[in-house]
Amino acid sequence: MDTVRAGQRGIDPLERETIRRVAWRLIPLLMLGYFCAYLDRSNVGMAASTMNNQLGFSGAIFGFGAGVFFVGYFLAEIPSNLILNKVGARRWLARIMITWGLVSGLTAFTWSEWSFYSIRFLLGLAEAGFFPGVVLYLTWWFPSCYRSRMQAIFFSSSAISLVIGPPIGGLVLQLNGALGLAGWQWLFIFEAVPSVIMAMVTWRLLTDKPANATWLREDQRAWLVERMDSERAQREAIHKYSLGEAFANPKVWLLTVAWLGQNMANLGLVFFMPLIVKGLGVSTNMIGWVSALPYLFAVVAVNFWGWHSDRTGERTWHVAGAFLVCAAGLVACIFIGGSHPVLMMVALIIVAMSVQSTNPVFWAMPSALLTGAAAAGGIAMINAVGNLGGWIGPWVFGLVKDASGSDNIALLSLALAPVISAIAVLLAGHDRRLERIPPRA
Repeated sequence: MDTVRAGQRGIDPLERETIRRVAWRLIPLLMLGYFCAYLDRSNVGMAASTMNNQLGFSGAIFGFGAGVFFVGYFLAEIPSNLILNKVGARRWLARIMITWGLVSGLTAFTWSEWSFYSIRFLLGLAEAGFFPGVVLYLTWWFPSCYRSRMQAIFFSSSAISLVIGPPIGGLVLQLNGALGLAGWQWLFIFEAVPSVIMAMVTWRLLTDKPANATWLREDQRAWLVERMDSERAQREAIHKYSLGEAFANPKVWLLTVAWLGQNMANLGLVFFMPLIVKGLGVSTNMIGWVSALPYLFAVVAVNFWGWHSDRTGERTWHVAGAFLVCAAGLVACIFIGGSHPVLMMVALIIVAMSVQSTNPVFWAMPSALLTGAAAAGGIAMINAVGNLGGWIGPWVFGLVKDASGSDNIALLSLALAPVISAIAVLLAGHDRRLERIPPRA
């Protein structure tokens, strides 16, 4: 956790030791859980390189089915986060993990477009609440001036899954025909197992609140409880939002629009990256490795951007600027074209770095505004509605690709989304009174 140390020179030793101990105890566990979630959510893109041909799926059918995951996600997200806020993160996150692991494994037995739609919808219902639950959970443990970098480390696991997942998926696809199953079926079965294992680990090791952290020294526990209570009181002294007020707040809805655009661009790219790479003339055995390359760069970008935002205390332009770079990269793709595969990959790397870097800083904005049940419901609403972009983006990409026959034009169709996101973030702004600004490193 070097990013924990980076901004802590000159900070009270008790604070430094406490934050470091909490980070090392909780963040790796949460990262492993999100790694499994993203693996089970996005492995459909790798499976598509052979599954689509075997099942006769067009780009539009695949894009619709890949994205319908987020319809189920949308319906269950807010209730799930409210339940987590009530019963605690340990048992509820473990329940989510084992459920999505089992449903993800069932994708191996898809036989038609409607069975594909149904299983992806059920997977969305099963996984709903994990991501916003973790965002909420981090607000219980980390003061606001640490939150963006902690979320950056957590978010790295999604990019890491996109680095590790495709190459592993490529190897698993070579099991084609083993025990009478296609390679893409083995892919779904193999990658469901880690989620079930992580459910048991989470149940055993996760701690709900700082007051229950017996693994902290008594003085560390007391400091952390006092600090988090103090920050909560600071926010509520400015305005304590009820659940209804959070749902009606214009700033919350602007952030929701921004997250919708983020998911359209991000997941449109994630689901179709293997197919884009295949269209550049890459062999089947190398698709996974080449598809992972943009996300290898994204791991570095996410952590730097989260650390830099915490160091400066600035949120708005860190998010809006990254969205605009993402849009520029998508537009560049149509001018480069598939006849220049190296330049095309450079553009895709820029897109992946910028769109992934919005994540940790973005979620520091609503978590600095809302507390309690309002935070649980508001964060869940932003993620639930925003994640519909994960349905719309792949669907639009598939429709445009089928109509035009061009990956480049399909990527261009996604470029408008991050522009709208940038505008929404700038309109929402960020109230710096709600955060303690850390000392400069």
